[in-house]
Amino acid sequence: MKRLLRVSFDILITSSVPILSWFLLGIFLDKNLINIFSLTYPLQCIMGMIVSIFGVGANITQYKNGNPNMADNGIFYGIVFSMVCFGGIILKHKSYIDFMNMDQTIYQIFCIYSITQIFFHTILQLILTKLYYKEENKKANKIAVLFNMINFSVLISMAIFTRSQLVTAVVTGIVMFVMIVILLMKNVEKIDFRFSLKDCFRYDSVSFCVSFMFLIIYLFGFSNSFEYGPQYVLAITFATLVTDMQWDAEGAVKTVAKIDIAKKRFSYSQHLKNAIKFNFLLMLSVIILSLVLYPFYKPDLKIVSIFILLHILDFAIAPFIMIKTCFLQLEDSAVKMTLNMMIAYFIRTVMSFVPTPFCTIIGQMSSAGYEGICTKINYRKYEKGKEEGKYELKT
Repeated sequence: MKRLLRVSFDILITSSVPILSWFLLGIFLDKNLINIFSLTYPLQCIMGMIVSIFGVGANITQYKNGNPNMADNGIFYGIVFSMVCFGGIILKHKSYIDFMNMDQTIYQIFCIYSITQIFFHTILQLILTKLYYKEENKKANKIAVLFNMINFSVLISMAIFTRSQLVTAVVTGIVMFVMIVILLMKNVEKIDFRFSLKDCFRYDSVSFCVSFMFLIIYLFGFSNSFEYGPQYVLAITFATLVTDMQWDAEGAVKTVAKIDIAKKRFSYSQHLKNAIKFNFLLMLSVIILSLVLYPFYKPDLKIVSIFILLHILDFAIAPFIMIKTCFLQLEDSAVKMTLNMMIAYFIRTVMSFVPTPFCTIIGQMSSAGYEGICTKINYRKYEKGKEEGKYELKT
């Protein structure tokens, strides 16, 4: 449970600081800047795909295949790939803003800043992932807190004292660049440029595919929902604000499970017990945040209640799905689990185009239902095979 809290703490800090930053920038510079959160939200999925292969996949490969420099090689290639992806979006940022149906004159500067911030956070996550697998969780905590607190302090201080979007964005970007360079110098040990893309993808293909499908869902699903009027825009935004940090933090369940599976010390019952406790805390925090923030946003109570309650239901069933998925992917069949997950998120993507303002949350619950059924069936098959002597791992 301590590891879950430590890993999730890093994720929570990384997720909450940008949200709080946009809220305060909306106060000190321009009230419209709060919408930057929605403008660049889909791009976090690209970060997820990069970390999946070059972070999680690389570290699992290092331990399972005995490649001592794979984690550092993953950081190197992850940086290169990130520069290509996010650099290309920055070069085409005007087209991106138009695609998201927002005003270039209002959002141009901080759109570039936000994309740059996601790029630096991608590198940070690659470094933290390496530290998790080395079981240097305390060090990872300190780095996550220091990076995000300095970033937040510089950003808000510059906004207060300069009242200039350009100066605030440039100075904060420079500070983040310096911090990332220092972290790379202190945490990357040796790069020999050898990299098994096939193995790195195979060991975390489910997470990669989920991030890819989320990219599609958020780009087009939100657009569909927003057509039904400002009350739905506000309700969806509110629900996202009070659950986004928790869904990011919930990723700690996967991280800890995969570490123990890779190191042959996995216990399903213990991991499930800890995950249930952890997700209960997440659900409680969603309720508290909703009550605290409701007076500020005042979304339609009936609409937002539907979104929040279904998110809470999804949190309640997530541990039973997630832990089995991680185990089956690494110890049974990565291909099978990736295919199941792709089908689940294909269902979710299709539902996101259904002509209803609740299309995204309906898709989310439909996907969870399918995943729950498939993982239960496949885990039973695995247990049966283990009883027949087909598997050697003791759980």
